[in-house]
Amino acid sequence: MQCRVIGMWGGFPKQNGPTSGYLIEHQGFTVMLDCGSGVLVKAQDYIDLNKIDHVVLSHYHYDHNADIGAYLYSRLVNTQIGRADTVLNIYGPESESFRKEVEGMLGSRFKSFDETTSLTLGPFLFEFKKNAHTVEAYAMKITCEDKVMVYTSDTLFTDDLISFAQGADLLITECSLYHGTDGSRMGHMTSREAGILAHHSQAKKVLLTHLPHYGNLQDLLEDAKQQGNRNVHLAEPGMLIEL
Repeated sequence: MQCRVIGMWGGFPKQNGPTSGYLIEHQGFTVMLDCGSGVLVKAQDYIDLNKIDHVVLSHYHYDHNADIGAYLYSRLVNTQIGRADTVLNIYGPESESFRKEVEGMLGSRFKSFDETTSLTLGPFLFEFKKNAHTVEAYAMKITCEDKVMVYTSDTLFTDDLISFAQGADLLITECSLYHGTDGSRMGHMTSREAGILAHHSQAKKVLLTHLPHYGNLQDLLEDAKQQGNRNVHLAEPGMLIEL
């Protein structure tokens, strides 16, 4: 399994740096995780959009789904001109308005998930955990053969994240805030909390993502590492992780 970081900024994109978006691939089968602002432009550096038939959205904040509307139009146009002959499947928490948006567009359909869902997409098995965030949001566990990847998406730190991510080969954890910031109203983790999750879950490799637009990002990294897991890295656009 491979994971490509397309974007990892929190809130809004930087120049040439999208918000949340990741491609996971195994033996030619690709799934997109989240599709935030700027993701569609940068994803095309690595893959033809018509070759991605599955997009899994953690929640409906713009920095995680802003480019979905453009993706729906992409599949509509490419279906009409004969460049795409498969349906674009969008998965996310149940939402009547979002379902209507997706299924009102030729070439796309919507399927919902919750904590009880086990979703098989090609070689990938998806499991979900409901997060503590300002809207309904989910962490994802993706299993492929003998490898496990966990993506927290946006959440406060909770003890059940540790068991959900236990032993992951790759943990992509949000790290929106510097230590000393109170993230309780925003529903986000600090660097220290991300480091605690990395350490107690015994994740083999950790990426800090959903990064802030201010301060020294190296401070986030060092604070996370000081919690005990030294195999922690800052996510960067275009980064490829092989599992």
